[in-house]
Amino acid sequence: MSVKSIDKDYDTLTITALAEFEAAPERVWELWADPRKLEGWWGPPTYPATVREHSLVPGGSVTYFMTGPDGQTYHGWWAVQQVDAPRKLSFRDGFADQDGTRRDDMPVTEVTVTLTARDGGTAAEIVTSFADRTQMDELISMGAVEGAAEAMSQMDAILASA
Repeated sequence: MSVKSIDKDYDTLTITALAEFEAAPERVWELWADPRKLEGWWGPPTYPATVREHSLVPGGSVTYFMTGPDGQTYHGWWAVQQVDAPRKLSFRDGFADQDGTRRDDMPVTEVTVTLTARDGGTAAEIVTSFADRTQMDELISMGAVEGAAEAMSQMDAILASA
């Protein structure tokens, strides 16, 4: 598995995932840039993602839903802030209602993905930042750390099949 660590830092209100891939940054970048590849890993294996809209440009948006084992869907969105392919991506990530309306009662996080060429492969750092401790605790209690680890564990297979 390429995921090396997922660490919570309550002082900085962040969760940082570190991973290493045996693929060039351009190929790893496609895991976010190609909506079909994103669907292959964005949700944990038992909550596969379906991407509805995918505009990975500054000011663009990505909308998606994950389908649980019981068939219930969980909707989300990204507001894309920065794109520097194949090195850096930042976006706001939040929850949505079934009709895609953004939910104001749920946490919104800031996510920054940094890809760095290293030793013939790619080092990835994914930092999720929270507005406050309450929001961080809420997402952690919902299984965000375990879900991220499960989701990211699917990345290697997608890179191997490309």
